[in-house]
Amino acid sequence: MSRISRRIFLAVALCAAGLAQAQLSIEITGAGANRIPVAIVDFPGDPAASRVITATVRSDLERSGLFKMVDHAGLAFDENAAINHADWKGRGADALAAGSIARSADGRMEARFRLYDTQKGVSLGGAAYVTSNTQLRAAGHRIADYIYEKLTGEKGVFSTRIAYVTKSGHSYNLWVADADGESAQSALNSAEPIISPSWAPNGQQLAYVSFESRKPVVYVHDVASGRRRLIANFRGSNSAPAW
Repeated sequence: MSRISRRIFLAVALCAAGLAQAQLSIEITGAGANRIPVAIVDFPGDPAASRVITATVRSDLERSGLFKMVDHAGLAFDENAAINHADWKGRGADALAAGSIARSADGRMEARFRLYDTQKGVSLGGAAYVTSNTQLRAAGHRIADYIYEKLTGEKGVFSTRIAYVTKSGHSYNLWVADADGESAQSALNSAEPIISPSWAPNGQQLAYVSFESRKPVVYVHDVASGRRRLIANFRGSNSAPAW
């Protein structure tokens, strides 16, 4: 399990234990001088879309505890601009990400970016993601994953999702959310307990145990369609689903 995976696992465990009582806020501290200084400049193009994407990238990287954001002083330039590596090195940035947001005729947008190593004065590569107004944060998560992997050597998990159960009064909810807890959607609401959510390896399905039949029964929920199917309703206890 990577360092960021352990932190997210802890966050999920705390959510399950505490969300029923109060809004949960998790602050990760202690990384100190080991954090990598990186600058994420504003992407030129659609201003509203740029704010969503760049804010998501910055939050993801900073929340991991392995990065600190370097002041970009409101600068905006695209991924093909001439980079003054010495200037950014002087600002204390070891890495710099620049990009752009362009809207196509069909209403979709293309988010492009490139990552630079300011210490060595070289490009570390880049990527382009086609997105929509409703998927801007998803594009930001994917960009953060790319930067995380390039700078740490480990795959990022910002584009993944988490599942957790909350209880409010006599109502139980199974939630699916982005890895940072945003964009939460209810997969199931029940008056009976829901336990043991377990992701399929492909991340497209979620198994869980429901007591809505007054006994433990295992279902599999399809995240994209919202449909579910019964997997195990045998005599006795049907519990702890694992893929």
